Amino acid sequence: MLMHLVWALAGQPVGLPPDLAPWFSPPAEIAQPSDRHRSPLLFEDGTPVKTPADWDRRKVEIRAHWHGLMGAWPPLLEKPRAETLDRQVIDGIPVTRLRLETAPGRQVEDAYLLRPATGAGPFPAVVVVYYEAGTAIGKPPHGADKGAFRDYALQLAKRGFVTLSLGGDPNTYYPDKARCRIQPLSFHAYEAANCHTYLGGLPEVDKKRIGVVGHSYGGKWAMFAACLHEPFACGAWSDPGIVFDEARPNVNYWEPWYLGFDPELPQQRKRGVPDGSNPRTGPYQKLMAEGRDLTDLHALMAPRPFLVSGGSEDPPARWESLGHAIAVNRLLGVRHRVGMTNRPEHTPNARDNETLYRFFEHALGKGR
Repeated sequence: MLMHLVWALAGQPVGLPPDLAPWFSPPAEIAQPSDRHRSPLLFEDGTPVKTPADWDRRKVEIRAHWHGLMGAWPPLLEKPRAETLDRQVIDGIPVTRLRLETAPGRQVEDAYLLRPATGAGPFPAVVVVYYEAGTAIGKPPHGADKGAFRDYALQLAKRGFVTLSLGGDPNTYYPDKARCRIQPLSFHAYEAANCHTYLGGLPEVDKKRIGVVGHSYGGKWAMFAACLHEPFACGAWSDPGIVFDEARPNVNYWEPWYLGFDPELPQQRKRGVPDGSNPRTGPYQKLMAEGRDLTDLHALMAPRPFLVSGGSEDPPARWESLGHAIAVNRLLGVRHRVGMTNRPEHTPNARDNETLYRFFEHALGKGR
């Protein structure tokens, strides 16, 4: 039963439970939008966004700018095909391995569908993305120490969510590297959007209550998916690096497998932080030259809620960047839609994961 009208459906402020409230109330001294980032509340011609109607037009402009740089998505799949490969039970949760269509001409076998052990639904649902799908179901291929606190799909299924764990497509370039026309990070967001469609077509899923989550590389993937695909009701991103930061090598949006692919180059840039001998390339270079950052993407979430589970790459100072999304929500007359937890380490921990799960319970509701 829903606790109350959820954020994603009501569009109006609701009271946060005490265990979530602190994470959606940034310190006043670091919550103001940073001047380092261009405000999303400015049209491309510099005209200020003053009303919700203005914001509706500005959203279209932001989305068109990013797709123009990264490459336009193909039409979304109307009904992604899925084939059952095998079934198992993990900690009492039914788990089905799928061969799942994620793009035209592309099928992924590294996908698992998890259903709550009890109840008839319709349930809320979450797409979980990561390097490979086994980690999110509690079966990391490289040992438990490599998958600690990353079993989001299994833990959310135990809490009454249908979950779909999707691993990274081994061919990250679409349709292939020689003819790549979509930046890899945007293509993965497109695949997650088709996973939303797949889940929404299941009779046991409430298609209006579907979120997305990921850690690290999966956090980048989940962030781009949630921001660019408005049907996602909410999102949680674990330490992806929510802004460009060349002082942090692991933020690495400049790499060709994220936003640095340049189809005009005979050879892609070498791995590593950009410098004089290994310069920025692709859309990343253009974004940096224009003084752009990911704050425009964050703003596309408004008024949908999102949570950053910050670690070493996303410390408390990132609130200065998130202040822009807060400002957009304020324009729309809503509060408490932007949250962040913080830990010193990149690896998730029990406390932050509990907050992340509670976020989904609050944002999407539990059960029917």
